[in-house]
Amino acid sequence: MALYPLLRPLVFGLDAERAHGLTLRALKALPAGKAAGPDPALAIKVAGLDFPNPVGLAAGFDKNAEVFAQVLRLGFGFAEVGTLTPLPQVGNPKPRLFRLVEDRAVINRMGFNNEGQQAALVRLQRRARNGIVGVNIGANKDSANRIVDYSAGVAAMTGVADYLTVNISSPNTPGLRALQDKAALDELLAAVAEARGAGPPIFLKVAPDLEPAEIDDIVAVATRRKIDALIVSNTTISRPHLRSKFRGEGGGLSGAPLKALALQRLKDFRAASGPSMPLIAAGGIENGVDAYDRIRAGASLVQVYSALVYQGPGLARSIASELKRLLRRDGFARLADAVGA
Repeated sequence: MALYPLLRPLVFGLDAERAHGLTLRALKALPAGKAAGPDPALAIKVAGLDFPNPVGLAAGFDKNAEVFAQVLRLGFGFAEVGTLTPLPQVGNPKPRLFRLVEDRAVINRMGFNNEGQQAALVRLQRRARNGIVGVNIGANKDSANRIVDYSAGVAAMTGVADYLTVNISSPNTPGLRALQDKAALDELLAAVAEARGAGPPIFLKVAPDLEPAEIDDIVAVATRRKIDALIVSNTTISRPHLRSKFRGEGGGLSGAPLKALALQRLKDFRAASGPSMPLIAAGGIENGVDAYDRIRAGASLVQVYSALVYQGPGLARSIASELKRLLRRDGFARLADAVGA
């Protein structure tokens, strides 16, 4: 981990998607090891699950459920694999992943490239129940009925996931975000609940590019359909001021420029939902201060990904350590006391 600042120029000399592939290969070469144990100050229960700490790896890194055990060994409190679609798909044409180094950001238009749920299912069935692993579910781009795709994904993964995330907020599958509309969302979540049965908790991942009325509708439907938590938020199609030469690339923007928007959207969802709906914060979280801001704004858990590109494999432990210091500074004995403070 200490070597990453020295290795980063070499990694950044490679195409971003190729570098990501090499990172996965390097992780697969490591033994699985033990997941992070519960930290008395940071452990928290969300949706009936006992998270050893609140720092999770967001979906998109381990698309095919290949390295979740190694990820948990790096100090993450949980890992989310996927997005997984019922059938394999190659995703959008390359190049489709761009580092905006000057902005500490990433633009991607991957398009749910993955080997399909059956390939991932085999790997997940072999896993030891050592640490919390969520599965992020999506629909195939050319699906005739995307609600059927989500239902099939939930049914397939119910037995191997600690929680399931319904991802309707990626900007890289045409028309997908329309499932956030009230009527469509109600139909989708009703089908998902039926497919889940008595299975694991269901989380819903939403976009940051929403209007107040849309937020109210999503909260109302999610509450009525007994969704267990909301992940706020996915990448943005907006373009704040950026310096990188890749600033004009199409796709979803993540990383530092998303920070203010994602924090505001989290506050909006907390205001709309009240304290009863657990929230998971994602987008622009780079350090313990960012994570603490989200927790005080109402998040029980946080997820990172883009910051990992720039800071390396020690990120989770660094955030957890800084969180503990901030909790002590403000007189909180445990993380749960700071949620929404």
